Amino acid sequence: MSQPITRADDTQQAFASALLICEHCDTVYRRRPLARGEVARCQRCHAVLERHQRIGLDAMFALVLTVMVVFVQANVWPIITLGLNGTQIHATLWGIIIMMWERQSQIVAVLAAGTLFFFPLCKMLLLGWLLAYGRRGRRAPGFRRLMVILHYIAPWTMSEVFVLGILVSIVKAQLYFDVTADAGAFAYAALALLITVFSGIDMRQLWDKIPQAAP
Repeated sequence: MSQPITRADDTQQAFASALLICEHCDTVYRRRPLARGEVARCQRCHAVLERHQRIGLDAMFALVLTVMVVFVQANVWPIITLGLNGTQIHATLWGIIIMMWERQSQIVAVLAAGTLFFFPLCKMLLLGWLLAYGRRGRRAPGFRRLMVILHYIAPWTMSEVFVLGILVSIVKAQLYFDVTADAGAFAYAALALLITVFSGIDMRQLWDKIPQAAP
């Protein structure tokens, strides 16, 4: 059974929410409302402290669902088709990863599987879990620990790098094969765009937008 929140806890939480602490140099600032497009930066190290966020919990949840749909399509559909002498080979993400594993490139295969599949999937599932509860006005079980996990896995979603790699590979492979970009490549391009949109959202705002349980 969770312990009731006392008046002292409410006062401490309200005081903490009125402060901003730089993650890089630990300088403490008083928080103030930000205008549209405004960014708060640390005066000492110039790191970004907070951004003005227009998007609410419902819009974030809808964006997560959209990303999940595009993510499934990107991993199911073929990425490129290689043609040579009338023979065509349809390559999917996991087909490429398995091929790299079999060609003694296990490290590259593991990195590709992690940054292109497991880390993005984990991030979307965790966000969906937190936002599904947040839309109902309460924090999900394990909220604090999951927020910490999201902070650490955020840099490991590299779909945009993969899209650039696909473009370079298509240009180089055209010297030897008939190369056609399939639906999976366009799905990954859309996924990279959506993830870029997500990267502009400060997930730390969930601490303020999703309140703790009432007593």
